[in-house]
Amino acid sequence: MSALRSRLRAAVAVTAAAVLLAGCGGSGGSEGGDGTGGSATQPAATPATPGSTAEEAAAGAGHAGHYSVPRKGKPLRRGETRTTIAMPGSYTPSAPYGAGTDDYRCFLLDPELDEPAWLTGTHVLPGNPDVVHHVILFRVRPDQVEAAEAKDAAEDGEGWTCFGGTGLDPFQDVNDASWIGAWAPGGEESVVKPGFGTRLEKGTRIVMQVHYNLLAGPGPDTSAAQLRLAPGRRDYQALHTMLLPAPVELPCRRAHDDGPLCDRDASLADVKQRFGSEGNTADALYVLCGGTPKPGNTQSCVRNLAEPIVIHGVAAHMHLLGRSIRIEVNPGTPRARTILDIPVWDFDDQGSRPIEPIRLEPFEQVKVTCRHVQWLRDKLPAFEGQPDRYVVWGEGTTDEMCLGMLQITRP
Repeated sequence: MSALRSRLRAAVAVTAAAVLLAGCGGSGGSEGGDGTGGSATQPAATPATPGSTAEEAAAGAGHAGHYSVPRKGKPLRRGETRTTIAMPGSYTPSAPYGAGTDDYRCFLLDPELDEPAWLTGTHVLPGNPDVVHHVILFRVRPDQVEAAEAKDAAEDGEGWTCFGGTGLDPFQDVNDASWIGAWAPGGEESVVKPGFGTRLEKGTRIVMQVHYNLLAGPGPDTSAAQLRLAPGRRDYQALHTMLLPAPVELPCRRAHDDGPLCDRDASLADVKQRFGSEGNTADALYVLCGGTPKPGNTQSCVRNLAEPIVIHGVAAHMHLLGRSIRIEVNPGTPRARTILDIPVWDFDDQGSRPIEPIRLEPFEQVKVTCRHVQWLRDKLPAFEGQPDRYVVWGEGTTDEMCLGMLQITRP
């Protein structure tokens, strides 16, 4: 059992691009009471109806790269407070390795917690929608603060470069990610139901990781987030985020396969040049998921659980070439159940979905399956002038990901 857990922990450093997630809190709000029990997420907002044809889907707002300004936060419940954390100054992004059109920057923020608290909601406020692709909030334990401050001081300007995770952990623990909240297109305030929360100890800091998309050019940004907090003395159930990444191995189309980046090795080398050591995720995923790279539009990853969990919410993340994504539990068995099915991916609808709680035991399985298509290159402005390439997992807006996310408790 410990060997399996170690394998899962060390196998892959993944970004949340999204998230996201990301954080998996529901987008609805409860406006009173302090009861306990029930699903951990509020009912999600009704998703946008996907296009009825491929052309309509491709032309959706999700592929246009425009983001709406979040609405005012939902009313606080009894005993909750709200605190705002913001970047200490403006930051103008640039490609840190001199190549590509993406910058991931981490900013160390202090919620000034003088005593333990439960995080019961997050509301990310992207400052410059023209450059902010997504935002992820990470918890920094008190024993990590000194290392985080050192990373912050080591680079000029606000924050530090952080493709993948924050750089504070040698590996991102996919079974228990340090994510506490996120924003991606379609995301609003995330609020969990009473009786649940993420534990924040006294002295905890927050890292705000911002993915900047430079396809439209650079521009200054000052993003912020609101944290909804409840007293730490309450007997809440602790929420955790489990990540379900799968490989991406999308070959060039036959009529477009004469370009230099249609070779997998050349494409992977390009990803590593743009993202440094964090560009190794495409290879590392085969340690987590098993097998060897097999080109194709559809890829999946099956995970065997090492401990019991209860799933309360689900979310998914892909980029612009994503077509569909599905998450299943106990696939291929009489107990198989689909807990998330998005047949037509909409980049602007990445909010999480609450589900009726599902308990899984050790050695039961969860599976994520994604489908990507190259023909969307012909429809989307982001790919104008870009030739086909063999697409692998990468951090950039015009790279790809296949990522499921589960909001869980551990009984």
